[in-house]
Amino acid sequence: MSGILRSIIVGSIAGLIVMALANICTTVYLHRALSHRALTLKKPAAMVFRFVIWVSTGIKPKEWVAVHRKHHAFTDVEGDPHSPVLHGWKTVQIKNVAMYRKSVQNPETIAKYARDLPDDRWDRYFFGHNKTGLGLGIAFLIVVLGPVAGVVAALVHLNVYLAGSAAVNAMGHHFGRRPHPNQATNLQWLAFITMGEGLHNNHHAAPSSPRLSHRWYQIDPGWWVIRTLTTLRLAKVRFSDIRLIPTTKTAL
Repeated sequence: MSGILRSIIVGSIAGLIVMALANICTTVYLHRALSHRALTLKKPAAMVFRFVIWVSTGIKPKEWVAVHRKHHAFTDVEGDPHSPVLHGWKTVQIKNVAMYRKSVQNPETIAKYARDLPDDRWDRYFFGHNKTGLGLGIAFLIVVLGPVAGVVAALVHLNVYLAGSAAVNAMGHHFGRRPHPNQATNLQWLAFITMGEGLHNNHHAAPSSPRLSHRWYQIDPGWWVIRTLTTLRLAKVRFSDIRLIPTTKTAL
């Protein structure tokens, strides 16, 4: 096996591992903990999640939270930042990042939907500089794995992560099962990639639940992480059962 091929294989595997870590942090920290307050993380755990998000995605948590909460406030109607019902699922799949950026560039979105997440000193000096965090993450991969494997790892991670996130917003409101009366859908294959986020119909039916699996045969890897954190007393769930909202209109 040539050195280049070996580097590509190693980089691809490393990229998928980093992607999985980023998706765990996205679903547990950004989504379930911050956006919906479905669980509370102890400070050490929250700081680890915050750091991994910073170096693996460059996402600013309050921006992600604001866009997601607005999506719940206007699910698949005018005002939804990324509705496939309004724009078509192919458009959302391809332009999801652009739609996200357009929404966060509106100061009213952040002010209204993330007012409980003001910047702190960590944001001012570190986490608010999102490009710096992502750059440091890529540099770390290159130093540890070598230039070829490091670049491959970064490309695999970022492309699969962004494609999976887009698929939740696009395919997750178009294809799949709808056991609950809302426009979102369940796609178990997507839930494997996104650590549970593909069970999107379940989430819209019970947005405050820390668990996205509603049936014994549904697999939600993010819930396994949350259970581990609660066992270690690093997190506390809001409630452990499934509490369905009474209408198709989801709440924060």
